[in-house]
This record gives sequence, C-alpha cells and structure tokens, in this order.
Amino acid sequence: MPKPFRYKNGALIYCNGEEADRVFILQSGKISLVFDDIETGKTIKETVQPGEFFGVKSALGRFPREENAIALADSVVAYFTVAEFELFAISNTKIILNMLKVFSNQMRQIHSKVSSLLEDDKIKPDEGLFGIGERYLKEKRYSQAKYIFNRYLECYPIGKDAVNAEKNLHLTEIALIRGAQGEILPAQKIDAKKTYNEGMNLINNEKYKEAMGLFILVARSKEDPEWVLNSIFEIGRCLYFLNQFEDCLKHFQNMFSRYPDHADTKDAMYYTGQACEKTGQKDTALSWYKKIIAMPHLETDETFSKTLQALDLLEKSL
Repeated sequence: MPKPFRYKNGALIYCNGEEADRVFILQSGKISLVFDDIETGKTIKETVQPGEFFGVKSALGRFPREENAIALADSVVAYFTVAEFELFAISNTKIILNMLKVFSNQMRQIHSKVSSLLEDDKIKPDEGLFGIGERYLKEKRYSQAKYIFNRYLECYPIGKDAVNAEKNLHLTEIALIRGAQGEILPAQKIDAKKTYNEGMNLINNEKYKEAMGLFILVARSKEDPEWVLNSIFEIGRCLYFLNQFEDCLKHFQNMFSRYPDHADTKDAMYYTGQACEKTGQKDTALSWYKKIIAMPHLETDETFSKTLQALDLLEKSL
C-alpha cells in the first residue's frame, strides 16, 4: 500500500504545470481541484471526497498537471507511482469500473458542451480547437499547446488556421526544448530580412533547429511578405534536414494549399518527393518528381537536374 502523507488546511499538494508522475487517493479530509475553464477563462473548483482518486488523467496520460490540488481541511493523502497504480488497478476491477464511470461522465459533459456550441453556431470545431491551443500557448502551458496543435493538424491539415497552427506548434517545441517557461519567441517587431539571413547562415552551418526558430519568428512577424514567404519555405527545409519527414510533408502540403503561387513551389515539391521516399512512399515520390519534370525549366535549373537524378535512381530501385 502507498505511504500516507498529512497535509494541513490550505497546503498545496501539486500545482498546475507540474510533472505528473503520481496518482493520489484521499484517505481523509477534503481536497479542492482548482483550474481555469479553457473555454470561458473562469476559475472552476471541484471537491475530492475521501476514498476518491485524483491526478489520474495527467499521470496516466503523461502530461503536466492541469489544476492546483489544495487541502481544504487537514487531510491524509496517499500516492502511487504510475507503475504501482497500474498494477494495483489491474487487480482491482471495481476501481477500474469506478474510474470508467467518472471518465464517461466527463466525456458526456464535454460532448454536451460541444454540441451546444455547434447548435448555437457560435464556434466551429476547428476554430474551437485552434482557440484552445492559443489559450494554452498564451498561458505558456507548452505541453498542452503542443498536443492541441498536433491534433488540429491531424484533424484539419488544410484548415483555415493550419499554417498558424503549424507555426504555433514549432513555437511550443522550441519553448520546450529551451526548457524556459516564458521564453517564448518575442512578438515585437524585427528586421525580417536580417533575421532571415541569420537563419540561412545557421542552415549553412547545419544548425537547423536554431535556424527554424528564426524562420518561425519571421513567418510569425508578418513584417514583410517576401521574407515571410521565404521563411515558410525554409521551415519546411529545416524539418526535412532534421529528419522530421512527416512534419515536413504536412508543412509543405499546407504551403501548397495556402500559397499555390509561392516562388519556391518547385523546390518544395522536390523536398516533398524526397520526404516521401524517406517514409517509404515511393509511388507518391515518383508522382512528385514527374510533376516537376513536366514543369517549364531552364537548362541551368538545379532543381530540375536534382529531380531528374532522383527520378532515375528511384525508378531503378523499383
């Protein structure tokens, strides 16, 4: 059995954003779970009664806490590690059934809320999902924001906010890599051309992740359309060089949809073909290469030459 711990009235058991590696059970006393409703921004309070588990979803889901857990009275709380809880739950089917009931009720509440929103025609599903991601990003809850923007791109790859979702996804990844809560890329005005050139220098030195951060900054700034468009293309190249081929394909697909007349479309098509090859989609890669070959070109067109060579090698391997 887990070891019990005593908490005085008003004591903080865990806080929002904290790493979730334990599941708690209230043995005596009273606990309040305090969090902000992501939709309305209002503070919500839920009370945990003796015998109830809390902190389960974030621990089992391996994402940071989404609420503050505060003792409302002198309380005795025990905790399991995730591994201990999983073993305990397997041998106690009653506990599993109780948790399923709780989670089912929560899902019904969410479904009811979403259905109400849809009936009122106040917000579309894609807009609502993107808005939740933006709220998390604004609150610097980067792990949650990353999850939401990933889900948006999976569900709405060519949605109206897809490009912004991808930019925000990269911002959250950079913030998480830096390990700096609050060190999100600045929103102030920048010298777009200078920042873009700095990114290109980083690419030349094979510092792709750092370069991508600068290109995202330019793309997000909207300071100069020329450099914004150039940066959007370079973000895709960075993803390719970082071997993030699936993300590279998504990024360029969004670019083709949003900017069909982009000056770097042909180069983006080449990297799309290359990424398809890397992910085992050889037939799709073949199609991309043939589209490029069919496009008008000059004798000095390097992209055409690279594509011709790639096409030849691919056809020989089939």
